[in-house]
Amino acid sequence: MATVNIRRDVTDPFYRYKMERLQSKIEGKGNGIKTVIVNLSSVAQSLARPPAYVIKYFGFELGAQTNTNPNDDRWIINGAHDAGKLQDYLDGFISKFVLCKKCKNPETDVHIKDGRILLDCKACGQRSDVDLRLKLSSFILKNQPKKGKKDKSTKKAERRAKKEAGITDGDEDSRNGGSPGDSNSDNAEENGEVELEAGSDDELTRRINAEASNINEVEDAKEVEWSVDVSEEAVKARAKELPDDLKRALVVGDDDEEGTNGEGNAYDQFGKWILDTAAEKGGVSKLDDVDIYLKAKELGIETKHKTLTVLAQTIFDDNIVKQIDARSGMLKKMITSERHEKAFLGGTERFVGKEKPKLIPQVSSILMKYYDNELISEEVLTGWGSKASKKYVDLSTSKSVRKSAEKFMEWLANAESDESDDD
Repeated sequence: MATVNIRRDVTDPFYRYKMERLQSKIEGKGNGIKTVIVNLSSVAQSLARPPAYVIKYFGFELGAQTNTNPNDDRWIINGAHDAGKLQDYLDGFISKFVLCKKCKNPETDVHIKDGRILLDCKACGQRSDVDLRLKLSSFILKNQPKKGKKDKSTKKAERRAKKEAGITDGDEDSRNGGSPGDSNSDNAEENGEVELEAGSDDELTRRINAEASNINEVEDAKEVEWSVDVSEEAVKARAKELPDDLKRALVVGDDDEEGTNGEGNAYDQFGKWILDTAAEKGGVSKLDDVDIYLKAKELGIETKHKTLTVLAQTIFDDNIVKQIDARSGMLKKMITSERHEKAFLGGTERFVGKEKPKLIPQVSSILMKYYDNELISEEVLTGWGSKASKKYVDLSTSKSVRKSAEKFMEWLANAESDESDDD
């Protein structure tokens, strides 16, 4: 396949950094027309970036929907786009998210630290910042790769390399000294090592000793029986004896189970503080974002996803549609992952469905505000709208809320065609 320089402004034919030229294929017709980028995984591997970053960048630049995690390695953009146009947009991605800002070398690694995206250049050692105002920057911060896990393209490349080299698991064991039962030499008898016969005295003694030790271990295990009182009263009594810092760690844990009720629950304290302070000041709209954030930080829950569930139910009132813009700055700072986004949607669902059912007809307007302020991503909204859930409210209420959101979900699905009409 034809290759080009990663920096296409460099005309040197011996430039060491190369990548495949983008190959696109247009499928479908009418409103269902789409563009499949055939070799996106290979191009992204040459740039040392996940393919999801590249396809999402194309989506932002073209104003089109994309798929960011396909199982069949088919990277799709809605609409018809020729390869030359996509190659030009790829140059913009390389300039903003790959090249070192100092030496313009593409040999950089992405590091995310303290809400910043850093490009670590392996050529000159410069660590340069990526502009966080770019839409893709928000996507990268919210979709950080999990530590210790490799992406699909890396795993495929490693398997392919092993297969080409003819290495199997057995070969690796033999290179590391063989399996535990193997002799150190293939010619054991020549080195004085003789395999014991199955019926010999030494073999019989070894088997008797091994079986006797197993019997002793079973008897010892039966003799020692451990028991812990797990009744509710006993658990509460043990919790009271813990130091204050450990109590807080138990309360704000990230598991999905609800914490203990009462004053010990930091989320209950946070919600009660917001409601009480809003009542004192004459309404939630008069409560300052900075005060809310500082209170969450004081309780040690400013980075927890459950905090967003509390906020969605407490910082808005009947005028929620008009209040979202003013709260978006604080919410964007606290929503840092898909889990936070889902928790915020769950809190909104509970707020609208249970506490303010008269707001159910406004669900589409609320979601539109969330989307316009980049609080919730397209993928999370699409997944949320596709299936009712009884995690936050009962199933009938969940269906009612999603039925009211049909207008927005339909608009989201046809967003690309709507933008074409506006152009």
